[in-house]
Amino acid sequence: MNKKLFIPGPIDVKEDVLEQMTKPMVGHRSKEASTIQRSISEKLNKVFHTKEQILLSTSSGSGLMEGAIRSCTRKKAAVFSVGSFGERWYKMAISNNVLADKFSVEAGKATMPEMVDEALATGQYDLITITHNETSTGVMNPINEISKVMKKYQDVIWCLDTVSSMGGTRIDVDELGVDICITSTQKALGLPPGMAIASMSRKAVEAAKQVKYRGLYLDLLELYDYIQKKDYQYPSTPALSLMYAMDYQLNKILEEGLDNRYERHLSMAEYVRGWAKKNFELFPEEKYASITLTTIKNIKGINVAELNKELGKRGYAISNGYGDLKEKTFRIAHMGDYTLNDVKELLENIDEIINKN
Repeated sequence: MNKKLFIPGPIDVKEDVLEQMTKPMVGHRSKEASTIQRSISEKLNKVFHTKEQILLSTSSGSGLMEGAIRSCTRKKAAVFSVGSFGERWYKMAISNNVLADKFSVEAGKATMPEMVDEALATGQYDLITITHNETSTGVMNPINEISKVMKKYQDVIWCLDTVSSMGGTRIDVDELGVDICITSTQKALGLPPGMAIASMSRKAVEAAKQVKYRGLYLDLLELYDYIQKKDYQYPSTPALSLMYAMDYQLNKILEEGLDNRYERHLSMAEYVRGWAKKNFELFPEEKYASITLTTIKNIKGINVAELNKELGKRGYAISNGYGDLKEKTFRIAHMGDYTLNDVKELLENIDEIINKN
């Protein structure tokens, strides 16, 4: 049975979008390939609210996260972590012999602008990483407030992980001053997994030029320069089938209207939060609760694995808690092309299963 996947990704992909992936191949060095890659980039400029160059990578979002911290840290990185994916960025730095310090908060809390200011005021760091939306804890960091701090530190490269939020809530990359903004296909954009996307500022390009050992496949400067010189070509063979689907889905996203899409995501989030507060508790502070996923504190001690098994029989899937939060929390994603009615149906089924027991 196909399940509706209310998990942090991959999520359901519409049939008409999947069908695009059956189109015949073209040579990846052909004009046709350049045309589709340019078309995708121009549409993504609108989704990212940026005029900067868009980079595409045949990898998960982690690929460009690793590429960013390796390619652009000249001196030392400050990694701000609110959960598992901030921890991952720190591991990437250490694994690549990039000097980095980690600034963590208690699970369910957000990275506050004062923390960023205090770290950068030391003058030790020339790059920071922020996880916009942490799917393990359901926290969405206050990037508008963090942006005000970042404007004081013009020499610092700001890398932002929007893997699970881009396309689900407004992220004004240029207005915020983000230098490298990263997302991937399988979450709020409503596409299959397999590609990562980033915007890269000229400031980040200049920083990368000062880094000698940037790696090869995930060298952001190499990707950037290749696009500029080769008319929207990439150094390695890209996932052309996924690009067909991406070009098509981006048309649908822009036809829906970005503001309408953001409003739809917010309405789903508010409904799930209301249900969670009535029946359980929110895990994060509500002020910093995610718009694309809700992490719920399992105060009733229900067997989450068993709940998910029963949901599976009805054609649904949610997520257990992540890592140490397994069974202590559970997570409901509400992103991509889902509607408020889809969410209501899911929660009605959860209520029925819980009340039976």
